[in-house]
Amino acid sequence: MGYLAVWKVLEQMVTDLRKRGVTVPVEIISDLKIAKTAIRILKADPSCGENAPMVEQYLERVESYLVSEGQRRFGQSYVDEWLEQRDQAARRVADDDDEKEEESRFISGLPREQGWIRLTPSAELPVEQLKTLVNESNLSYKMQSNGCVIIFGPDAILKDFVRRIASKNKPRAEKGSTGVHNC
Repeated sequence: MGYLAVWKVLEQMVTDLRKRGVTVPVEIISDLKIAKTAIRILKADPSCGENAPMVEQYLERVESYLVSEGQRRFGQSYVDEWLEQRDQAARRVADDDDEKEEESRFISGLPREQGWIRLTPSAELPVEQLKTLVNESNLSYKMQSNGCVIIFGPDAILKDFVRRIASKNKPRAEKGSTGVHNC
């Protein structure tokens, strides 16, 4: 299943509902963010197979809310259009072009030839511990005004760093307890 493609459709549906005046609960937005982080971890380390069911769980939770709210407010035809887009996305195999497109956003001050990730420090991974891990991995970081940390360096080292973080902060079955969150 093309997780990133499905994620993008759900994100677009959230945006559409918001434009139409629907307030989407914080928990749903959080689930969407956690799903994206898990997708990135799965991409960085496909052997981390326990992330696939977690991605599906979060995407299903978001989809369930969006479909029921969309149907309640705008009717079945509205939902049918979105479900068709979601089905098409699910049939797609996540190709590297989608992933590269997603990661190609420009952040000023970062070398173009290096990869980067954005993490939000958490109780399980406080900013000081994150900085220590970054330095130990021979990567660089940049603090953002919103509290997020941009970590950048050579792609191979960055992927290894993500694997280390993922193994230290194994996702639990409970909602919102991944320890590594996307901004």
